[in-house]
Amino acid sequence: MDGDFHFLWKEAAADVVDRLETVLKRFDTALFYGPAAATVKDALTEKADVGEVVLADSVSVRRDVIEADPAALPFNDRQFDLVVSVMALHAVDHIHSALVEARRVLKPDGLFIAIFPGERTLTELRLSLQAAETSVLGRVSARVMPFVAVKDGGALLQAAGFALPVSDVATVPVSYQDPFRLFQDLRGMGETSHLKAGPKGALRRDVVGAALTHYREHYGNSEGGVRARFDLVCLTGWAPHGSQPKPLRPGSAKMSLADAVKDFDPSKDQ
Repeated sequence: MDGDFHFLWKEAAADVVDRLETVLKRFDTALFYGPAAATVKDALTEKADVGEVVLADSVSVRRDVIEADPAALPFNDRQFDLVVSVMALHAVDHIHSALVEARRVLKPDGLFIAIFPGERTLTELRLSLQAAETSVLGRVSARVMPFVAVKDGGALLQAAGFALPVSDVATVPVSYQDPFRLFQDLRGMGETSHLKAGPKGALRRDVVGAALTHYREHYGNSEGGVRARFDLVCLTGWAPHGSQPKPLRPGSAKMSLADAVKDFDPSKDQ
């Protein structure tokens, strides 16, 4: 894929809008934060019933975007019906603090949606850089940041106080004619490096050359280009409210599992 480097933001925005279109609820006030917040706002449809939208990001370069740290949002308690975090949580130091803040600014029965790169994102690049540094320098440094695993998403939401937590992941496969274009896209999205510790400065030219060679040899495709994997993890949760469904108390079931399956005959289900 050799088009606009914002393609991943557009994928995330489309996912958010799809989810909002399935919710039979009006969101009068909404906070969208993260580098792709404006992209989500632009993608909204009438079916996604969202009213006033406030845009925020950790670095503001637009007058209509409020500068805000996801772990210390400058908004009142219970201010929004909807909070959407797009392409932001993977870059915060303490994801729990950011989730707690999102929960704080939500009204009861308010919805939280977060989309960000997940665990297997940039696997090909990570392994190619590791192989290159091993062969050229005899050591390996952290060049691609670690990402959150989808299996941990539900627990993170619960720990932050959200009800009805859901965590899922969508894989976005991308093809490039040249792996160097991947570097350009990451730079364009502001995703070159969020690591504070570890090696500083640019990669050595011989390491980059070895990494590109390894990338082409091990992750090439049938069209003569290379492939790259992006995982978009989506977390959804609700601010608790008395109207929401609740799990049954342990021991309150009126039938045991053994009784429920004792007469089951798999052959009759063919």
